[in-house]
Amino acid sequence: MISDASIKGLLERSRTIAVVGVSNKPERDSHRVAAYLQRAGYRVIPVNPALDEVLGQPCYPDLASIPDDVEVDIVDVFRRPDFVPGIADEAIDRGAGALWLQLGISHADAERRAAEAGLEVVSNRCIKVEHGRLIGT
Repeated sequence: MISDASIKGLLERSRTIAVVGVSNKPERDSHRVAAYLQRAGYRVIPVNPALDEVLGQPCYPDLASIPDDVEVDIVDVFRRPDFVPGIADEAIDRGAGALWLQLGISHADAERRAAEAGLEVVSNRCIKVEHGRLIGT
């Protein structure tokens, strides 16, 4: 299990967060979390194949479609656990710094593979809650 100090360090040194499974509906958790992260000063990169734009930013169909010159520090996942292995593989291929699985999401094999590839892994935690708790607004 990752420590609070490690999570705080990850959040403090990260600048760009790709939010996979983001919604353009303000009432959805993924939208609220992405908006919070944007207000907190992070560059949020929306990832959802069904959308063109979210929160004023272009939305990409997958992690591989994000321009190569964009360094992704955290891949924040709002998808069902059965989608996590593919997303973890994309995060590894992209060279992301961390794989963050939102509250209620975990996948032991994908988490292990991501960690073995050098990504920090946080699972079953809300990045908005952890940011507020460890760093504040």
